Amino acid sequence: MTVESTAARTSRRSAGSKAGTTGTKRTTRTTAKKDADAAKGTEPQLVQLLTPEGKRVKNAEYDKYVAGVTPEELRGLYRDMVLTRRFDAEATALQRQGELGLWASLLGQEAAQIGSGRATREDDYVFPTYREHGVAWCRGVDPTNLLGMFRGVNNGGWDPNSNNFQLYTIVIGSQTLHATGYAMGVAKDGADSAVIAYFGDGASSQGDVAESFTFSAVYNAPVVFFCQNNQWAISEPTEKQSRVPIYQRAQGFGFPGVRVDGNDVLGVLAVTRWALERARSGEGPTLVEAFTYRMGAHTTSDDPSRYRGDEERQAWEAKDPILRLRRYLEASNHADEGFFAELEAESEALGKRVREAVRAMPDPDHFAIFENVYADGHALVDEERAQFAAYQASFADEGGN
Repeated sequence: MTVESTAARTSRRSAGSKAGTTGTKRTTRTTAKKDADAAKGTEPQLVQLLTPEGKRVKNAEYDKYVAGVTPEELRGLYRDMVLTRRFDAEATALQRQGELGLWASLLGQEAAQIGSGRATREDDYVFPTYREHGVAWCRGVDPTNLLGMFRGVNNGGWDPNSNNFQLYTIVIGSQTLHATGYAMGVAKDGADSAVIAYFGDGASSQGDVAESFTFSAVYNAPVVFFCQNNQWAISEPTEKQSRVPIYQRAQGFGFPGVRVDGNDVLGVLAVTRWALERARSGEGPTLVEAFTYRMGAHTTSDDPSRYRGDEERQAWEAKDPILRLRRYLEASNHADEGFFAELEAESEALGKRVREAVRAMPDPDHFAIFENVYADGHALVDEERAQFAAYQASFADEGGN
């Protein structure tokens, strides 16, 4: 980023003042334009190892982090993405059928999650938001355990310490503080493990995230901040959230940031490995911006057609992360039709298992929410409970008629 020095700006302002009022106004306008251009930063640098057409791109800085990836591991990455997408589609369908109260789809973000998830070591600790279904898959969390909370029958569904994968966090951005504190503890313990915190482009505007950046930089915490920039914070586009690319924000806090093609699973794997190695070796935090796209709704309660056009989605569908890796596998003769057919069968089996598991779960207690507001009860809550009970009873009456 090129920024004018204070002395240069002072010199130009002085020259403008000598030229009279007109010169001062012109100089002010020019300065404002230069400052605005400077704020925009340089053209963002995007790390990409695999093009949308499935062609391998050489990268002198990051190739070494994936140099040992075997054809079998590439097929494994592809399998991870396919099965994660299948699980996600099944969960969306179950919500539409009334089996889940809500669902946050990861459609389009599979490479960002699988690439980063597979970059972690077993002793690393992960702090997710509520959309990291692919990362959960990589950490060994059973997909059916993700659904209890969305059905309303538990508060998480798994033991975080069994997989070093924290429970989903609904409060936007707060998990970055948790991750920073945990990473500071890791450093004090003298461990060589790292911590990774996931959040979205919208959460990057939260004060919690800025505080996390400050603390992690000052205390040199071994944490990787992984931002999935899927272009939309519900209905708010990225350009209305930041005047500079998100990864460049790290500069102001004193640690490096990098933008990677979030639809390139190989590129994400390489960049995340690099960032985690920095953390483990005592070099402090890193901000990784995975530049990707949310192809579905923010959650199943959202209607994206109200704020974005079909042509935008179509442009990103051409960069589909799964299709991209398949093209590479086929062109490199690393996978045959038998592999894809077996994976399709496995995908369908996973969908069936998820359906059966969710339908076997108990129905949520519709009135539990009223019992946990006040310890000693409250007149307004009692009134609301009675209204809700009458509403529920109305369905039974209609069914009897």
